[in-house]
Amino acid sequence: GLIDMTSVPSAVFSVFILSVVMNIKIIIFKCDLHKLEEGPPLQAVLSREEGLQYYRTMQTMRRMELKADQLYKQKIIRGFCHLYDGQEACAVGIEAGINLSDHLITAYRAHGYTLTRGGTVREIMAELTGRRGGIAKGKGGSMHMYTKHFYGGNGIVGAQVPLGAGVALACKYLGKNELCVCLYGDGAANQGQIFETYNMASLWKLPCIFICENNKYGMGTSVERAAASTDYYKRGDFIPGLRVDGMDVLCVREATKLAAEHCRSGKGPILMELQTYRYHGHSMSDPGVSYRTRDEIQEVRSKSDPISMLKDRMLSNNMASVEELKEIDVEVRKEIEDAAQFATTDPEPPLDDLCNHIFYNDPPMEVRGTNPWTKLKSVS
Repeated sequence: GLIDMTSVPSAVFSVFILSVVMNIKIIIFKCDLHKLEEGPPLQAVLSREEGLQYYRTMQTMRRMELKADQLYKQKIIRGFCHLYDGQEACAVGIEAGINLSDHLITAYRAHGYTLTRGGTVREIMAELTGRRGGIAKGKGGSMHMYTKHFYGGNGIVGAQVPLGAGVALACKYLGKNELCVCLYGDGAANQGQIFETYNMASLWKLPCIFICENNKYGMGTSVERAAASTDYYKRGDFIPGLRVDGMDVLCVREATKLAAEHCRSGKGPILMELQTYRYHGHSMSDPGVSYRTRDEIQEVRSKSDPISMLKDRMLSNNMASVEELKEIDVEVRKEIEDAAQFATTDPEPPLDDLCNHIFYNDPPMEVRGTNPWTKLKSVS
């Protein structure tokens, strides 16, 4: 019931409210459905603990990407680098709807997923700078990060999707009630191999969630100029699909839960399209403002930023105080600074490490041609 709190001192009031509002129901947008009887619920329950956790993870991703941008411009990070800022609600929402024992594979915009799959900020930053302490020992860089149940960022557009179907086949074969999430972008959605994978996954009823992260632009091209049909969630044809607000972490979470349930109950694959947005260019070589206006980016930032939306919800429902969130921001900033310090001082891997880890180090049998072909020694 409602309580008149006008006569209560504000400090007592905030403590009172915080001790009470631990769970709230939030109205979320309806998903568009394809070949599905019903979609996710229109209300999502958010606990204070979940809210704070989502906020911290999204804020960590955002700061990490901004730091990567800075290090790239200082020429400390080299090569390819695709930033994820703006899309944080996708990664955090997906992870909140599946288990860490499930499997995930994505394209080269992979830093966020490396974090949610259990990588640390230090390992990710050190990988970006090509150092020994990196998550792939400094050999993969931005596009190739791996950890348990995470099969990496993959450099070839769309090629991660058939690989993910292979992982889903293994899940089914081993009968472990696990599934695989295969992520790709709106640009990759027009690749032929994706349609081949839909076909196979559907025939074999693989526990596979295909997720198109539609951030509105491929490499400098808007979706309307690249695809005759931009209803990516219907592209599976015979595979059911849903189109989700990818800027709302709760929308993504509820849709993912529904998709995961679909897969686990043996109904085969399902397709999700997350409508999201990237603030940076496609990669570091793309300034990102030649094919869209700065005003457009600003408008998305001001109206539907995933972090601001979650923050506003938590504050307006008295689930957290401004000070508390500020404290998280300070801790996150410090974590990123420490990681950047490590990533710029950690040594590079030695040359004689170059031929290691090309193949599995302890094969169960002699496999012809898998021995490193040469031992390299550094002379410097």
